[in-house]
Amino acid sequence: MFAIFVIGTAGSGKSLLSSALGSWYQQKGASSIIVNLDPGVIRLPYTPDVDIRNYIQLDNLMDQYQLGPNGALILASDLLATKLEEIQSEVDEMNPTYVIFDTPGQIELFAFRESGQFITKNLRMDGKSSIYLFDPSLVSSPTNFVSVSLLAASIQLQLDLPQIAVLTKKDILKDAHKKIMAWSSKTAVLEDAIYSNSPGTQYILSRNLLQNLVKSGVGSFPIPISSVTLDGMINLTAALSRIFQGGEEIED
Repeated sequence: MFAIFVIGTAGSGKSLLSSALGSWYQQKGASSIIVNLDPGVIRLPYTPDVDIRNYIQLDNLMDQYQLGPNGALILASDLLATKLEEIQSEVDEMNPTYVIFDTPGQIELFAFRESGQFITKNLRMDGKSSIYLFDPSLVSSPTNFVSVSLLAASIQLQLDLPQIAVLTKKDILKDAHKKIMAWSSKTAVLEDAIYSNSPGTQYILSRNLLQNLVKSGVGSFPIPISSVTLDGMINLTAALSRIFQGGEEIED
């Protein structure tokens, strides 16, 4: 079994990509399931095969501990780790090839608290990877692109997983994704764009951060994806395949 953690900021399209990726694998003859790890989500574009909401209910936490919504979300995130064995047991019983984990919308509650790191480290799988989603609405400016790239690197540092960067919502980006891809593929192009937009202190800080990302080898070259048209899904699954089994697709 191979675990795929779909991670990104709120609204970046995690649930939609999880649904599309699960369907893609099924259509290709590989068994897959989707695990919802967001205890606060109300609606999902798929029916979870394993659902953390069966074990953790926000309303109950709010009533029991007299918490507001934010406090209940924090507590629920901390409780995720205590439900790992239940999640593992459900997953093992289904025994799929791919297990897609749709992580909480509040990225910091999963990646920067001990529970998320505990789950990614102790989950028993043959291989693990993460997909980090670049939301085009957040990377429309060059300085924002650097900031989100830094956040992606921080997530990789925290979770210690092989990470694939994805630029979501290609179907609504039109030609805007070409500009973003040019920034990610050529450092000089991104530096020029930063200088043109903010030639002062912001440029110096962004340039220094960018150069350190490149030196550390964690600079992101996102794969453009549409979870609606499935454009780019071949490239994404090929990248996952290279991580898990050297490029060979596994089918049932």
